[in-house]
Amino acid sequence: MDLDELRTLLARHARPDMTTAIDGVLVSKVEQPTPPSSSMSGTVLALIAQGAKRIALGDRVYEYRAGQYLLASVDMPITGHFTEASPERPAMGFGLVLHPATVAELLLQAAPGDLPPTGGTPSGMAVSDAPDALVDAVIRLLRLLDQPRDMAVLAPLIKREILWRVITGEQGAVVRQLGLADSGLTHIARAVRWIRDHYAQSFRVEDVAQLSGMSASAFYRNFQAVTAMSPIQFQKQIRLQEARLLLATHPNDVTGVGYSVGYDSPSQFSREYRRQFGASPSEDAARLRGSTPRTAPALV
Repeated sequence: MDLDELRTLLARHARPDMTTAIDGVLVSKVEQPTPPSSSMSGTVLALIAQGAKRIALGDRVYEYRAGQYLLASVDMPITGHFTEASPERPAMGFGLVLHPATVAELLLQAAPGDLPPTGGTPSGMAVSDAPDALVDAVIRLLRLLDQPRDMAVLAPLIKREILWRVITGEQGAVVRQLGLADSGLTHIARAVRWIRDHYAQSFRVEDVAQLSGMSASAFYRNFQAVTAMSPIQFQKQIRLQEARLLLATHPNDVTGVGYSVGYDSPSQFSREYRRQFGASPSEDAARLRGSTPRTAPALV
């Protein structure tokens, strides 16, 4: 696999905010290893052209490097960092945001027998080696950044090709379930959205399972399979990440931030915050002052 042209294109079009002129296409360039940081994964395909990255999701660890891609089919709280990067050999990656409607449209157009059966509920995250056909499509998509006249017409076609390569590839089940209205992944994604929207309030797992249209036992089992966390652990991760965002703008109101994200006990908030971020809320707030925690997809 020849990644030289991909690296050249990524280096040319990398911006601090990772965005490009093509909607949903992200480009990253990092010149030094980064400390672990918490963020949301986004629903995204991330292909590494140079360097390496490590992602922790619950009790699972995913590592991917040049020539490999990572898929996230649910927006989940993760901790990640680049492990190989330098000014001479920066880490560089390509990202494509995944949309359920686009996945569903491709699945409807596929002929019977084109897709392998999808059994069970896959993890919401997976890593694979990138086949040549996928890398070639990514290169052709990035070339369009230098061809504005062709971009509007050709970019949607090549994005569909990339998605098709992934859907029919080794980890296709991870993405296919994103487009199936009644898949286990879709039910869990519905629960994930509910917990994210109501992270500050207590809930019973049985009630969220009912909202998802699943029995409590099936819901708990599938939630663990997709997110590598229990629903309560997932809620705690969301609370702490939201608290960190709030502390960046309200560094002198640690107690108020803790209450606003759902903690009744300041000591418990401080203890769990330190365990997650390696510093107390007040120490981390001082460190964050003048900077904004990353909110873009953290996999690219």
